[in-house]
Amino acid sequence: MFTIFKEEKVITTGILVFLGLSILVRLLLAGFYHTMIKETDNMATTNNRLLKQCKVKFANCYQLNGGVSNIPVFVDKFLNRLAFGHLSFDAWYHLSGQCMLFSIVFAGVGICKGIMDGRMLGEILPFYIVSFLGMYLYFSLSAMMDIKGKRMVLKTNLIDYLENHLSGRISVTEQDYERLYIERNIPGKHGGRNPGKRKRYD
Repeated sequence: MFTIFKEEKVITTGILVFLGLSILVRLLLAGFYHTMIKETDNMATTNNRLLKQCKVKFANCYQLNGGVSNIPVFVDKFLNRLAFGHLSFDAWYHLSGQCMLFSIVFAGVGICKGIMDGRMLGEILPFYIVSFLGMYLYFSLSAMMDIKGKRMVLKTNLIDYLENHLSGRISVTEQDYERLYIERNIPGKHGGRNPGKRKRYD
């Protein structure tokens, strides 16, 4: 019954390649989000390049504007800019779904070709089986990986860190810097020069 796969190698290859790509992309995205979620547990010393960029951008915005009024919006914008290659994470997520659809399209082409060639139902049945098994595998893995759920967890962790940890530290750092700068310019303290006394050159 499954000899049709050998006879229709192009169609069979298309089904398997697009199915494999759709699942692989979902696995990669889930891996990226999982890694970032783990790194948010220790944001102060994280080595994750993307999370470091988030901290630097937040600190710059905080200092330039005297604070960040809407941190959830800032985090949303950061998450929307996450990209792998030239495509954002959201684009890869949707591309995964498109690959799954292409796999079903190839299976449909195989079924139509089999009917046009006068094949019996038993001969084209493998294409139906592969389509249903592929969809079951795809949606089962998608549900277990829960990429949207991981994105929400990452968003919550980032908002918590930026609001409850980094914001307070930035203001303290600015106060310490200002205090240190003022002390260095106090006359007679730490080598500070009295601006009121000018050196005379006779």
